[in-house]
Amino acid sequence: MKRLIYLAYYFRRMNWAMLSRFMRHTRNELGIGSVRQVFGFLRDSFRFNISPLEWYQFGFAGLDASEKATWAGTGTMYEFQLRMNPPAEREILNDKRAFYQAYREFCQHGLWTLEELAEDQVLVERVLARHDKLVFKDATGNCGTSVRIVLANDLSITGLTKWMSENGFDMVESFIQQHPAMQALSPSAVNTVRIFTLLDDEGRYQVLGCRLRISIDSPVDNLAAGNLAAPVDERTGRVSGPGVYSDITRKSETVHPTTGLAIVGFQIPFWFETLEMVKQASLLHPENRSIGWDVVITPDGPGLIEGNHDWCKLVWQLPVGQGLKSMLPPAC
Repeated sequence: MKRLIYLAYYFRRMNWAMLSRFMRHTRNELGIGSVRQVFGFLRDSFRFNISPLEWYQFGFAGLDASEKATWAGTGTMYEFQLRMNPPAEREILNDKRAFYQAYREFCQHGLWTLEELAEDQVLVERVLARHDKLVFKDATGNCGTSVRIVLANDLSITGLTKWMSENGFDMVESFIQQHPAMQALSPSAVNTVRIFTLLDDEGRYQVLGCRLRISIDSPVDNLAAGNLAAPVDERTGRVSGPGVYSDITRKSETVHPTTGLAIVGFQIPFWFETLEMVKQASLLHPENRSIGWDVVITPDGPGLIEGNHDWCKLVWQLPVGQGLKSMLPPAC
């Protein structure tokens, strides 16, 4: 019954245009007809707790049952993250304003809420005077949605809070200047490092993986927005493989398609400082035991952007080209 509920959820949230494109691609590349594909993703959705789109993204058309069992799909991750990050404890991760207050010591940027700005016009004047660009967000948005970057000169001191309310923004952040090496790799957005962490039942800290998210002519770096994610060697901070898309119709990239800089072998600056910062942040609020941390690398060092309790299984697994379900602790 639970798997039927999951399947209904998958179809309710389905990106039908993407499914259609994936089906055509699979038919053209592998010669598998539509009926056979539908039978395959329905069968495997029940058996391996994955969504129909994940059937394509994980490459299930070419895997045997034992290989399919290694992949963690949406259902598996939902149940795991529900255990690791109980709903009652998630507020500091759900809301970017709460996150900023809880982890402010690790942040390199400023953040102001709509309420703060509405109550203090002097603060509005100071924010607009001190920053060339500002980043407006919905505090509970995710996957790069509801984000707008605006020049401070285009904003009005007296009309700022009204403009924010009318456009659905309840917070604003200072625009972050990323490290020159990150800027050279991809200047269209701030490119973040995603580090997945886990505290086991005894509170011992573990890194489940490190990835570099790379923007492709986009103001955000999210994989869901058509950007790349590449594997990072935890020991060195060096990118160890090509950047991949979540769209199976697009090929992996060894060099950035716009800047031409090499992705494979790229060295992330301040790597060991980044690892230490994430470890300290993970131990600060251990009630949330598994977090996907987004880290910006600035000229002055790393800083936290946000922590995700429902971190993405695609960013985790696709860049390394293998299922990582065995890294998750089993349910009690």
